[in-house]
Amino acid sequence: MTTTVRAWAAPDAGAPLEPITIERRDLRPDDIRIDIRAAGICHSDIHTVRGEWGAQTYPIAPGHEIAGIVTEVGSAVTKFKVGDRAGVGCMVDSCGECESCAEGEEQYCTNGVVWTYASRYPDGEITQGGYSQQIVVTERFALSIPESIPFENAAPLLCAGITTYSPLEHWGVGPGSKVAVVGMGGLGHMGVQIANALGAEVTVLSQSDRKADDSKRFGAVAHRATADRAVFRELRESFDFILNTVSAGIDLGDYLGLLRRDGVMVNVGMPTEPLPVVLPTLIGRRRSLSGSNIGGIAQTQRMLDFCAEHGIAAEVEVIGAEKINEAYDRVVNSDVRYRFVIDTATL
Repeated sequence: MTTTVRAWAAPDAGAPLEPITIERRDLRPDDIRIDIRAAGICHSDIHTVRGEWGAQTYPIAPGHEIAGIVTEVGSAVTKFKVGDRAGVGCMVDSCGECESCAEGEEQYCTNGVVWTYASRYPDGEITQGGYSQQIVVTERFALSIPESIPFENAAPLLCAGITTYSPLEHWGVGPGSKVAVVGMGGLGHMGVQIANALGAEVTVLSQSDRKADDSKRFGAVAHRATADRAVFRELRESFDFILNTVSAGIDLGDYLGLLRRDGVMVNVGMPTEPLPVVLPTLIGRRRSLSGSNIGGIAQTQRMLDFCAEHGIAAEVEVIGAEKINEAYDRVVNSDVRYRFVIDTATL
């Protein structure tokens, strides 16, 4: 049996999102039902529903930044009770058996992650995301949202927060680290706050000075406009770690040259075109170029607790459902500071 709930979904790759009804499964023993209060809009939602990352099965109700209240729990649930604050991020299941899952890195499951929307469970159920009234998920993939973080500010942490926290933690960024964050958008504004709270000295590298005041408000010691080519000479070999949050094509050689010996540049944005790498830039100073994909469930919980402890939250613009399509166009045009969040009461 299933429960029918209201949602907003894309009926096709070229079509605007529109209201529909979707089905949520009845609870299995280890499931919880969450009454969604806030759902963030991620650029990944836009790429997916517009078919820019490959063919999809429609309709798609996107959304993997989900925060709300537990309204029902299965008979075997131990982590949550009715009334708890809970969230769901980019994943809703994995095999639970492979090496990555055993090590708490479910996002790298070798047998296939089940993503929160536009994905498929082994039994054939197609996942639908958070632009909806409710979601049903196994308790293993639900997060506890600290009381101190409002739902609308917490929702983007389930993607933008963990996407930037994970590489900073993995590569040991902390006091004494000199960090550059490339891009000052939904991901970048989280990366600056988290790196600063970890004790690093943070510089923002952005195309212009338009967001310089925001960069410093979030904890950066400097904001440099990369449209000025002199920046790459002046900052040469200045950083231990570079977090690249942009999905646009950049000259990797320019940025790798900003790393000290043994420095690492981690990419969390996904450009649609390949980016060439000049190997001598890596070899000559033993630099590393890497990537990172969200974080496991345990790490995501650590991130939420860290953000609560340090007063970190996403800066958001809350919208009604009728503004979703307008918000998509604004995200593509970089016209948001810094994350749109849907008030799901308007669905």
